[in-house]
Amino acid sequence: MTDAAPVAPRRRRRSRSRRSTPLTIAMLAALAYFLLPLFWLLIASTKSTQDLFNSFGLWFSDAPQLLANVKATFTQDDGVFVHWLLNTVMYAGVSAVGAALLAAAAGYGFAKFRFRGDRIGFNLVLGAVMVPTTALAIPTYLLFAEAGLVNTPWAITLPSLVNPFGLYLMRVYAQDAIPDSILEAARIDGAGEARIFFTIALRLLAPGLVTVLLFTLVATWNNYFLPLIMLNDPDLYPITVGLSSWAAQAQNGGAGSSSDMLALVVTGSLISILPLVVAFLMLQRYWQSGLAAGGVKQ
Repeated sequence: MTDAAPVAPRRRRRSRSRRSTPLTIAMLAALAYFLLPLFWLLIASTKSTQDLFNSFGLWFSDAPQLLANVKATFTQDDGVFVHWLLNTVMYAGVSAVGAALLAAAAGYGFAKFRFRGDRIGFNLVLGAVMVPTTALAIPTYLLFAEAGLVNTPWAITLPSLVNPFGLYLMRVYAQDAIPDSILEAARIDGAGEARIFFTIALRLLAPGLVTVLLFTLVATWNNYFLPLIMLNDPDLYPITVGLSSWAAQAQNGGAGSSSDMLALVVTGSLISILPLVVAFLMLQRYWQSGLAAGGVKQ
């Protein structure tokens, strides 16, 4: 009792000494920088097109109409927004699951097996991380045009399955997360390499797998340029290209345009980010542990 009493004041003094006013201000500024666009989007989705230009941007108008905007968004052009949303879920879901599994298999192979050219191959992967995906869009289009895959769902999902950063992350994670002793014990018990990977390695790689899945899910969900050049059929559009076509109609007065089209674009943008927010809230604990993987070498 006599020794414990001075400990609490010392801890409180240390806690107070760690606080930094400049860092707190910088953190609040960063928080505002990221949250203000979302707040504006939430407020703007409750307004009509006229109120978007005639009212203060960061507060509600006198006549909020969120439900009317949501209903109009889902019923515009015979419900084409629902098609775009389902297309986006399919493109992003298939790409995320496929890219995560491929990255896990390749990362596990680079981390646990030694073969001729493994270092050169991994260095090529590191180099590919630096190449922006936009720079590869036109060559990818030419290849898919030769194969007859343009204007099909394959034109969106197949390029999204390749994720060099995910492979790098899984290689680093697998190096420490999977002890060699477990693999040797499984081989002594007669398990094949495929069974070891699917029954042992994948379970140990789960946090890193979810991290790659989330990264690919967000990248494919927000992908705009690749679907823009690959797809011509509006029924195959993802939500990014579909909302862009609505915005072009609202600005240029094209076919099907109306005075309310801009409000539908804003409301559609709000609806399109809700699945991503839900996915992050559900998987954030795996994502955080996956990002921390490899930070400390044991």
